[in-house]
Amino acid sequence: MQTPQKTLWGGRFSTSLTTETVAFTHSIEADTRLIGYDIWGSQAHAIMLARQGIISDADLREILRWLRKAEEDFQNGDFTLDPNKEDVHMNVESYLIENAGREFGGKLHTARSRNDQVLVDAHLYIRDEILNIQRGLSTLCEAFLQIAKTHTDTVMPGYTHTQHAQPISLGFWATAYISMFLRDQKRLQSAYALVNMNPLGACALAGTTFPIDRELTTKLLGFDAPHEHALDVISSRDFIAETLFALSLVMANLSRISEEIVYWTTYEFGIAVLDDAYSFGSSIMPQKKNPDIAELTRGRTGRVYGALFDLLTNLKGLPMGYNRDFQEDKPPLWEAFDIVKACLGLLPELLKTTDFKTERMAELANANFATATELANHLVKEHKISFRECHEIVGWLVGELVQQEKTFSDWELTQELLREKAIDIPISQLKQILDAELAIQNNQSLGGTSPPEVHRMIENFEKQRNEITQHIYHCQTQIEDAHRETLRIVDEVLGKPTVPTEGAEN
Repeated sequence: MQTPQKTLWGGRFSTSLTTETVAFTHSIEADTRLIGYDIWGSQAHAIMLARQGIISDADLREILRWLRKAEEDFQNGDFTLDPNKEDVHMNVESYLIENAGREFGGKLHTARSRNDQVLVDAHLYIRDEILNIQRGLSTLCEAFLQIAKTHTDTVMPGYTHTQHAQPISLGFWATAYISMFLRDQKRLQSAYALVNMNPLGACALAGTTFPIDRELTTKLLGFDAPHEHALDVISSRDFIAETLFALSLVMANLSRISEEIVYWTTYEFGIAVLDDAYSFGSSIMPQKKNPDIAELTRGRTGRVYGALFDLLTNLKGLPMGYNRDFQEDKPPLWEAFDIVKACLGLLPELLKTTDFKTERMAELANANFATATELANHLVKEHKISFRECHEIVGWLVGELVQQEKTFSDWELTQELLREKAIDIPISQLKQILDAELAIQNNQSLGGTSPPEVHRMIENFEKQRNEITQHIYHCQTQIEDAHRETLRIVDEVLGKPTVPTEGAEN
């Protein structure tokens, strides 16, 4: 049986790990995304160690020189992770030791544990991914804003229980999704605030006897503040749970719009037609035009939910301190990020290119008693009858018309039936009361479907979207400035001119 090379932590052990043991425990696939972040975290840690006099300036130069070389190799695709070295942290440290020698590379891990190191890498990566998701949501909101601005007067049926309820406008429908996704943005901002705390310096679980400066590493890594309590730092994965919860709700909402796309594009509804670029055909039925993007978005929602439950199940019985179970936290989160980003990469353009059949919408809005509530409200206001009595009268009227396979538009019959209840309304007035387009004009309450209210909400939501865009920009600038400052110090120590950079992986 082959055995891998001796580990960096092997002093306590007399026998090397078996190949099977290493294969079972390594995290190489998940850690590949963290190489650039691990190097950045190591640079910041080394700079802090030298500033605090824990390692010498000569030590710092050699460590930073080989970290820079590792970063260049990574950017060129030449730095790959060796499974025999378990994880990204051991790979980076081994690279330094193999090239700089143990007298230099062996000092990088001073006052640091893999426990806080893995958290640093995860925090750095996750905050970037949260910002990517937020950008995607902003793009999606912009697509809905375009629909809303174009269709503030486009009447359509609103639904409850998937049955015709009251007339609304297509613009009103679109702003409902904007309102929904703006709440997703707030949840992601809240998750970002938890993620953007610095775990470095907590070490294994108790801090360290070395005189470290956690404020310096916080600055160099672009965090808002240190996460102070060392044992809580090492034990905590709630920032991942918070992120997965926010992503799960994003997918729930993406699944809801996907569901509407699926049935709106059916022949029976006929109120939307997808662009050919976002549709698929059938291998046997040549007439088919299928909404596969929407269906796959709906279908992949369960995988993101599963990631959340995977993590919550992992955490439910763990004692305080680091447990190897924590290694299983990243793969489901990585997959969730990938799924949400992929969906957000397609849905905005799918919506922008969708052809909404406004004539069909108007036909449906006027065809199935959607203005019954307007008639009840009219009786309350003009005939001074209680709403509950009006509800009963109009319900009876609809029932009679349905039995005779008629609708409100059979005006003489509608008028005649109302007279049986001692209510006399001229047909000209009935046509106004029961007109779907006039109904949406009249619903002027705050947040209602009237065009002025929809315009007001569009303006408000657009303002909120712009504020979120500014917040994303601020967060990204903070990250880039911190990384730029770290590399400036690296260049200063190595005696090289500063090269502008944009992020941990650039």
